[in-house]
Amino acid sequence: MKQKPLILVTNDDSIVAPGIRALIQVMKEIGEVVVVAPDKAQSAMGHAVTINSTLSIERVSIDPDLDAEYSCSGTPVDCVKIALDQILDRKPDICVSGINHGSNSSINVIYSGTMSAALEAGMSGIPAIGFSLQDFSWNANFDEVMSFVKQLTLETLKNGLPEGIVLNVNFPKLKKEEIQGIKICRQAKATWQEKFDKRVSPHGKEYYWLTGEFVNQDKGEDTDEWALKHGYISVVPVQFDLTAYHAIQQLNRWEL
Repeated sequence: MKQKPLILVTNDDSIVAPGIRALIQVMKEIGEVVVVAPDKAQSAMGHAVTINSTLSIERVSIDPDLDAEYSCSGTPVDCVKIALDQILDRKPDICVSGINHGSNSSINVIYSGTMSAALEAGMSGIPAIGFSLQDFSWNANFDEVMSFVKQLTLETLKNGLPEGIVLNVNFPKLKKEEIQGIKICRQAKATWQEKFDKRVSPHGKEYYWLTGEFVNQDKGEDTDEWALKHGYISVVPVQFDLTAYHAIQQLNRWEL
């Protein structure tokens, strides 16, 4: 009898977030599921790891059908690291992260805890996908994208991924019948124009709230931003090798 694929599930919105609970339901249809996720929201943590304090993990029973659910006091990357070192008895066949409440398209991939968890798995040679929905609401409707999550996971298990590559998948906030399809894209060139809103507390202490505006400078029709705007699911292959290979030749001409 063929062994079911072992699936590591994590996220950055916390183990109780509706997005990860929806993702778990899909993964239970595919294989053996182990959940290791933060005990509290860890959005925009990027690839942060905990080094100046201890980590704790606690076995929880949120889903009665699961034997292996753990909440972790650390970041999304911590969750993947501790799962591989302390919880799993074999390398998972795939790691899925999300479903994030909010988009992780374009430059947001740099800040995303969801995607950093997937990238950490990829660094350990595990095929990995980060899933995100363009809806920041805690009560976001994930039912509309469940079949696509399953399709993309099964295709990844069947075909594998190139070495050093993970997938960044973003869903538009649409009904299933309104989604135009799936597009393989590149990351759009876009930035956040950030500002800090300076305020003063009742005790006279200055403090700041980060605000900002997302600005897409990319007019290409092959980007994730274009795809999402036009009703498509965007799939961007992401690599954790940050070397700018095209710049090496130019730098070698310097008098060093």
